Amino acid sequence: MSERKDRRGIYRHRLATRLWHWVTAATIFVMLGSGLMILNAHPHLYWGQYGANFDHPWISFSRFPGWMTIPSTYNLALARRWHLTFALLLAFALLAFMIASLINRHFQRDLRVAPRELAPGHLWCDLKAHLAFRFHDPARPGAFNTLQKLSYVAVIFVLLPLIIGTGLTMSPGINAAWPWLLDLFGGRQSARSIHFITATLIVAFIIVHLTLVILAGPLGEIRSMITGWWRVPAGDGE
Repeated sequence: MSERKDRRGIYRHRLATRLWHWVTAATIFVMLGSGLMILNAHPHLYWGQYGANFDHPWISFSRFPGWMTIPSTYNLALARRWHLTFALLLAFALLAFMIASLINRHFQRDLRVAPRELAPGHLWCDLKAHLAFRFHDPARPGAFNTLQKLSYVAVIFVLLPLIIGTGLTMSPGINAAWPWLLDLFGGRQSARSIHFITATLIVAFIIVHLTLVILAGPLGEIRSMITGWWRVPAGDGE
């Protein structure tokens, strides 16, 4: 009862956003695990078109342990099936989310970055607020702050399309149909390297995202991504 008196609700996440969030979370989890198993088959990355045992890789890895991979025992064929199946789910879920967000104006309303928000002074104030664990503006508690907007825009419009595009470039069938992808990414091995770098950046985003969720109050944040409703202190925005 005291929580209901001290807090009020804001409808923060629409259904399309919530569905896409959980589908993408599950998809990324499976794709990372299966991707590491695929990398175990040849744990070296190259730049250019080819890349083979006698070429000089720009980075090499030790094989990843079974607890990090899908499946947990070495099975390249099964890992590829998992990876490609969930890659299709990732791509079509992203497309559906983008269409829905254009229709319900989520992008225009919540993620549009105004020029003044990119001013160094504004970004510095936003960073200091994060370091002080102040994650929302009391005057507009339902609005995303600038660092949130920039990170979400980078993931939705840069990292996810890039990882999908580089993944397609590694397919011989796609190369035959769309050879321009090889020119765009500088060859199949370059696409493989960019694919790995992009996956690493997505993992970094997930770590920061989960850390901020914990600091902001995990129960409230998870509840809002399930129901859409987010509870904020009653004094905020009043």
